[in-house]
Amino acid sequence: MAQINKPTDYFNTVLWSGDSTSSRNITGAGFQPDFVWQKCRSHAVPHLLYDSVRGAGNDKELSSNGTTAEGGESCETNGFMSAFISDGFTVAQGSSDTFYVNLTGRTYVGWNWLAGGTASSNTDGSITSTVSANTTSGFSIVKWLGDGSNDTSNKIGHGLGVAPKIIIYKSLSVANWYVWLNKVIDSSQDTLYLNTTEAKVDMGSAVEPTSLLISNNSVPNGENAIAYCFAEKKGFSKFGSYVGNGNADGPFVYTGFKPAWFLVKQSSASGQHWYLFDNKRDTFNAVTRQLYPSLNAAESNDTGSPIDFTSNGVKIRNTSGHDNTSGATYIYMAFAENPLVGTNNIPATAR
Repeated sequence: MAQINKPTDYFNTVLWSGDSTSSRNITGAGFQPDFVWQKCRSHAVPHLLYDSVRGAGNDKELSSNGTTAEGGESCETNGFMSAFISDGFTVAQGSSDTFYVNLTGRTYVGWNWLAGGTASSNTDGSITSTVSANTTSGFSIVKWLGDGSNDTSNKIGHGLGVAPKIIIYKSLSVANWYVWLNKVIDSSQDTLYLNTTEAKVDMGSAVEPTSLLISNNSVPNGENAIAYCFAEKKGFSKFGSYVGNGNADGPFVYTGFKPAWFLVKQSSASGQHWYLFDNKRDTFNAVTRQLYPSLNAAESNDTGSPIDFTSNGVKIRNTSGHDNTSGATYIYMAFAENPLVGTNNIPATAR
């Protein structure tokens, strides 16, 4: 399997400070993204998720911190992402304000992934899907219309050519976000909810995803759904689990690369939110700036609960419940800044 030497060709984080202009290009991604996840850092407003399969616009947002339907976060009033552009995206004023995306005095972050550009029809399954897939980076965006069977058989083509390890999906109506874990913790198929603090749920008889197909589980008849499918790629992405030790000298999470983005959630018990860190909001160790995909809360600079991004993984340096309760299991997603050692034999350095 070929290794990705320049992860920023496929994932990158951009930061900006609001200036209240009615339309503004946010650049610096390094590519035209297909999936953009935005959040106001300084204030409590919804997370806003857009993808190129559904398109940008004032009624296209989804929010990870709730069950709202597509377009249900009043972006047409408060500001929205209006376009994908060659080096990032455009944000625009709503009918009243720009405070979701570009208000003076506020700060923002956007996480950007490259899929496959223009989507195409996929007929690998019994349900035709619309797919934008990048087999190099192991990321695809999949849209389909639910058939209401709610069964566990695989019916929907995802376009990756290998089985995804994590699938984040949602009906575009009012519904939970599902995070399907394909053997992330052990050999089982488990589910978490991106918008809640609940523990994992065993999917029981669910058929694991294949190199071609995922299932239509929990998508009602006649409702559109969107899925973000992730397969691990050496030097770029790592998805797994670890067990906390309850010690300030916490576990080391080996990824094989210097992380750019780290998402973690306690899976063995309810009560802990999702926590999200990146290398642009914290440019050196310790990494302490947290956002919460399951909350609309502003960014917290929790210096009492640090982690470190190292040349080959993440070192937990706290005893907080969100990433290091003794005996608790945590799942994580990580994307790379640099591989540990590229095919050019140049090693990544510590921060």
